[in-house]
Amino acid sequence: MLSYVRKKNTLTVHLTGELDHSVAAGIRAELDELILDPRVRRLVFDLDGLEFMDSSGIGLIIGRYKLMARRGGTVAVSGPGRRVDQIFEMAGLYQLVERLA
Repeated sequence: MLSYVRKKNTLTVHLTGELDHSVAAGIRAELDELILDPRVRRLVFDLDGLEFMDSSGIGLIIGRYKLMARRGGTVAVSGPGRRVDQIFEMAGLYQLVERLA
């Protein structure tokens, strides 16, 4: 479900499968621990393998955005599939996070 790569000041988090209520709390806790590192200034969600996301996933993204913004950091997403991209559009998440090509 979650793997990550840290390179310099960027933490890239790869999410696969489904991001729903049943897994969001565990992912949230793991992510919060990872981004506590003050060297992490950019958080990138790689959503290429994410098949489904509900409101819990939206909350997870917004919450990590707020944590990073308080520290002067940024959040971006890459590789959202069509369905996940539509959710981001409808929820207005692209107004908060950058969409990478």
